[in-house]
Amino acid sequence: MQFEVWAPRADRVTLACDGTGYALERDPERPGWWCGRAPARDGSRYGFSVDGGPVLPDPRSRRQPDGPDGLSAVVDRGHHTWRTEWAGRPLRGAVLYELHVGTFTPGGTLDSAAERLGHLAELGVTHVELMPLCPFPGRHGWGYDGVSPWAVHEPYGGPAALKRFVDRAHELGLGVVLDVVHNHLGPSGNHLPAFGPYFTDTHRTPWGAAVNLDAPGSDEVRAYLVESALSWLRDHRLDGLRLDAVHALADTRAVHFLEELSTAVDGLSAELRRPLFLIAESDRNDPRIITPRGYGGLGVHAQWNDDFHHALHTALTGESQGYYADFARDPMAALAKTLSRGFFHDGTYSSFRGRHHGRPLDRGVVAAHRLTGYAQTHDQIGNRARGERLSALVPLGLAACAATLMLTAPFTPMLFMGEEWAAGTPWQYFTDHTDPALAEAVRRGRRREFAAHGWTGDEVPDPQDPATRDRSVLDWSEPEREPHARMLAWYRRLIALRHEQPDLGNPDLADTRVAYGPGARWLAFRRGDVRVVVNLGPDEATVPLGSRPAAVLAAWEPAGGPDEDGMLRMPGESSAVLLQE
Repeated sequence: MQFEVWAPRADRVTLACDGTGYALERDPERPGWWCGRAPARDGSRYGFSVDGGPVLPDPRSRRQPDGPDGLSAVVDRGHHTWRTEWAGRPLRGAVLYELHVGTFTPGGTLDSAAERLGHLAELGVTHVELMPLCPFPGRHGWGYDGVSPWAVHEPYGGPAALKRFVDRAHELGLGVVLDVVHNHLGPSGNHLPAFGPYFTDTHRTPWGAAVNLDAPGSDEVRAYLVESALSWLRDHRLDGLRLDAVHALADTRAVHFLEELSTAVDGLSAELRRPLFLIAESDRNDPRIITPRGYGGLGVHAQWNDDFHHALHTALTGESQGYYADFARDPMAALAKTLSRGFFHDGTYSSFRGRHHGRPLDRGVVAAHRLTGYAQTHDQIGNRARGERLSALVPLGLAACAATLMLTAPFTPMLFMGEEWAAGTPWQYFTDHTDPALAEAVRRGRRREFAAHGWTGDEVPDPQDPATRDRSVLDWSEPEREPHARMLAWYRRLIALRHEQPDLGNPDLADTRVAYGPGARWLAFRRGDVRVVVNLGPDEATVPLGSRPAAVLAAWEPAGGPDEDGMLRMPGESSAVLLQE
C-alpha cells in the first residue's frame, strides 16, 4: 500500500505500520512530500515520525480508533457497499435540521441517530445538518475543538457509521450536511505543527495562531482543507458542508480561500452530477460571500443570517443585552427589515461593535434562499449560561409564532433538534477534556464570560460534569404528550405548507412585503398570494389584509378569514397563514 505525507522541513520521515518501521523517500514530483510502500490492510495502525521524533497520527488520517493522540488506522474506502442510489437534493427548497449526534439520542452515536431519521422524514425536513464529527479528546463535546479533519469521532462510530447514517438518510429522501471547522483546530491532540507550516503567526484568532492560508507553505495548507472538504462530499456522499466562522479565516491572497473552495465544490458537483453546496457562518454581513463568482463574489451558496434570529428573538423575549441592543430598540421594525432586505446591519451603526457594520445585499443578484433563517441554533441556545431553549423563555403561543415566521420567511429555514416539539430539555455547553489543566481553564473561562452578563458562577453548569451533557439529551417520550404533540403538529403543518405553496419558495427577496402596527405587536407579510400574520401581544389585534378574500391555511388558534373590510381579528400570541384569491 502507498503511504504519503507532507513534511517540507524534514530531513527524514519514517512510517510505522503494524509495528514495523519503513523509511520514506522524497517525492521528486512534489516538493515537501514523502512517500513509500508498506504492507497494510483495512484497520492497520500506522503513523509517521519526523526526524526521529515520536510517531504521530497521519495529518490526513481517516480514522483515529484511539482518539486524536493515537495511531491512525487504514480505511478501505471501497469496503462499504452503498444501498441507495442518490441523485441529491438542492439547497433551494430545503428545510434544514441541525443535529448534534452526541445528544440527539441517549446512545449518542451515529447508528442510534439513524434510528430516529424516520421522525425527520415524517416532519418534512429535507436535510440533516450534523454538527462537527472530527475526533476530539474524550467522548462528549460540541465538536468545535476537533482535530484530524478527515476522520470521524470514534465514540460516534467512526467513518463506517457515518456511511451507514448517510445511507439511511438517503433511503428516506433526506440529504446530509456536515459542519466543518477550517478556521482552527482544537488545543488538544493537534499534531499538525510537527509536520509543516499549517499555522502562521502572521494573523491571530481567538484560538491562537491562524491557519496558514496566505503565508509561505499555504498552497499545501489550502489544498489540505479543500481536499478534506471534497472527501466528505465524495467518499461519504454528503450533500453539503456548513463552514464554521469563516470570518476567522485570515486570508490576504487575491483569490480568497472561500472562492477556491466553492470553485472546487462546484467542479465536484458537475463531476458527480448531483447538487452540492456550502453554507457559511459569518458575522460580517458581507453579501460578497454568497454572491455568485460570476458577479464578483466568493460563490458560497448560502450563509447563516444571525440578524433575522436577533430581530426575532428580541421581538419575542424583550431581551436587549449585548448584540441584541440595536434590534431591541424597535424589534418589529428590525424584523420587518430582515424579512424584506436580509440584513439588519447593512452599513448601519452597531452599538455592540462600536462601529458601522455590514453592507447592503443586492436583491437582484442574491436569491433569498442563500440566507438561512432560524429561531434557534446550537449557538443561540448553548451559549446561554443555562442553555435555555426558546420555549423555556416565552409562552408556547409565541414559540409557535417563531416557527411560523421562520418557516414562511423567504430564507432557507433551519430547525435545531427538538425545537419541533418544544423540547423541555436544555442544551448546555459540555466538554470532556482529558487534560486537567485545559478542563479547568475552560471551566473558569466559561464562568468568567457569563459573569460579565450578570450570571453568577453557581448558575453556569460545569462543562466537565457528565450531568451537563446528560441534561442536554433529547427526551423522546415528549413528542407523544401535550403540549409537545401540539407543537409538533404545528411544525409539520407549516413545513407541509412550505412544500405545497410555490409562493413560499419564491427566491426573490424583494417580493416580500411587510407591514406592522407602529407601537403594536402584530406583523404581517405577503409572499405572492400567501399572507402570514403574527400577533406577539397578549391581547387580540385587528390586522388589515386588504380587500381580496383569503382562506386560512393554518392557524395556531382558531381564526376565521378577514371580514368584508379586509380586517383579520387575531387572538393574542397566535399566528396564521392565509391564501388570498
